[in-house]
Amino acid sequence: MDEASALYIGLISGTSADGIDAALVRFEHDRPHLLHALTHPWPDALRTQILRVAQDEVRLDLDTYGRLDVAIGQTFADAVQALLERSGTPASSVRAIGSHGQTIRHRPTGEYPFTLQIGDASVIAERSGVDVVADFRRADVAAGGQGAPLLPAVHAMLLASLGQTRIVLNLGGIANITVLAADGSVSGFDTGPANGLMDAWCLRHRGETFDRNGAFAASGQVDEALLSRLLGDAYFDLAPPKSTGREHFHLGWLDAQLSGTFLSPADVQATLLELTVRSVTDAIDRHAVDAIDVLACGGGVHNDALMERLQRRLMPRKLSSTATCGVDPDYLEATAFAWLARQRLLGLPGNLPAVTGARGLRVLGAVYPAPRLPG
Repeated sequence: MDEASALYIGLISGTSADGIDAALVRFEHDRPHLLHALTHPWPDALRTQILRVAQDEVRLDLDTYGRLDVAIGQTFADAVQALLERSGTPASSVRAIGSHGQTIRHRPTGEYPFTLQIGDASVIAERSGVDVVADFRRADVAAGGQGAPLLPAVHAMLLASLGQTRIVLNLGGIANITVLAADGSVSGFDTGPANGLMDAWCLRHRGETFDRNGAFAASGQVDEALLSRLLGDAYFDLAPPKSTGREHFHLGWLDAQLSGTFLSPADVQATLLELTVRSVTDAIDRHAVDAIDVLACGGGVHNDALMERLQRRLMPRKLSSTATCGVDPDYLEATAFAWLARQRLLGLPGNLPAVTGARGLRVLGAVYPAPRLPG
């Protein structure tokens, strides 16, 4: 396949597991251009199982783990098929799929550091007829890195502004920032929870998978005592490089902080929103005091209450969506995994050691070939 005309697909289901983002991408002068995208829903029962595993509410035996791995792979393959059909793209036009998979555990520190994303890539390759690149994070962890975040290289490519410091803020289940410095250097790290805790609390008390426009949070009042306890978690004071996930910031963690308190569900939701705001803005104040603007992406850009509160805390910096720079905020992550797949096939590195803390540049991901017809 001619690389100049080849298409790539990026797939990711993030910490919130609120759907599989699929992006069809073409590269021009090595820069990714989004052609078509969609979010494919999880079956309800499968999403519930994913969240329970990620939050350490249930432990997997090997048989259950194997079934979950394949079920996630099949659903990722369904997302690919839906994208191909809606975009009118034949599978033969796609050079490779970059599949992030579903993170079920992320422990990049300790005696045996690891990160685990599942979703059987062989199943995706078999069902789609397209080569799959997956397992992007473990090579970085093996090299002493955090394995995350991996998007800053793409943020720099698409959103840097020479001569000024800019922040790219990803508001997924976990929030992370990329600092695009005026001198061209790039750094970044996970700041803490974003939508993940708010979504989980909303589901518990409202039966809804997310807080639409932040209305639930806006109906409550921030409890400063609870906020102080939440911000007292040791993660917030760690120096970067650092990364985290739902295995740390989950409802069990929140329930422990709520022990002995009597707050309305709305007040807790308001406090969780403020936790996201405060942890993000504190991180920016500490590590990018000279930033003049912040570009937001991820599902949190659609939470009006969250964006309004962030803007007030970030002033005089300007907060806007990456859409103002022509980059779709909902599919930037999926686009990045298409880029990572291409990097792997070209034998080029995908990590930034200054971000992850790895000992050096590494080619990321493993290739799972699609079946080839004889002859």
